Amino acid sequence: MSNNTITSTAYNFPGQKDVYKGKVREVYSVNDNLLVMIATDRLSAFDVVMPRGIPYKGQILNQIATKMMKATEDIVPNWLIATPDPNVAVGHKCTPFKVEMVIRGYLSGHAAREYKAGKRQLCGVSMPEGMKENDKFPEPVITPSTKADGGAHDEDISREDILKQGIVSEEDYIQLEAYTKALFQRGTEIAAQRGLILVDTKYEFGKTKDGKIVLIDEIHTPDSSRYFYADGYQERQDKGEKQKQLSKEFVRQWLIENGFQGKEGQQIPTMNDEYITSVSDRYIELYEQITGEPFEKADISDIESRIEKNVVDYLGNLS
Repeated sequence: MSNNTITSTAYNFPGQKDVYKGKVREVYSVNDNLLVMIATDRLSAFDVVMPRGIPYKGQILNQIATKMMKATEDIVPNWLIATPDPNVAVGHKCTPFKVEMVIRGYLSGHAAREYKAGKRQLCGVSMPEGMKENDKFPEPVITPSTKADGGAHDEDISREDILKQGIVSEEDYIQLEAYTKALFQRGTEIAAQRGLILVDTKYEFGKTKDGKIVLIDEIHTPDSSRYFYADGYQERQDKGEKQKQLSKEFVRQWLIENGFQGKEGQQIPTMNDEYITSVSDRYIELYEQITGEPFEKADISDIESRIEKNVVDYLGNLS
């Protein structure tokens, strides 16, 4: 690990019970009620983690998610308690629902690829005939996916199958759908104030010990969402041009152009220093555009020690 990115952690915090390592985040259980979530600088695309980290990426995602949680806590309670470090969020321990609530306002990304392949149903939801890539849906559609463990791919699933398989109870699922729509509406309004269109996004929810549904993980970040620039959107659609977008899609496109889509036998193309810097710059641009605030770079001379000190100090102040 180079000292100016953090790509893996091996902490042993006071009261630590266990650790879960996701594609990008590492989540430490502390005592019986707290989660310490560290946003690393790992970059994942097509469910594959790239070999090199992106400077400031973890900080950017963590800080956008924190701001968006605060901007939506009147709609749905969330798991977040504090952010003792630019890369760290501390929150209530919850039992996550085994589905990701994906909501799409536009025919983009995975939905567009399926549509192009001739499919007119996604996760049991009908998509109208005659749409072009990046056209707006008549109304936002919810296309859930199952939450894969470890490195497996998330799978599309319909509402009917979620209920039939008992993955989520009907009562809870109705609540998840209502929260998802309300959050997407708020995210759309926030984006519009910044000259952006929130194209699609995903939300994850969990249940607290006392049975309350809360929003967990990250929201409205460029890793979990796709944004277009509003200015010129319609002209680009009319001319059949690509949309100017703010999301991780630019990394996916670069990988596709370099012969990688996460399929078996494919080699991850080499990302040189120049490319890594360009990705970091794009993430900083995303942050500033999405939040409307200048990005303040944290001290990255020794991220690992900085995080450890901040988390240990925070936990010490609790006891």
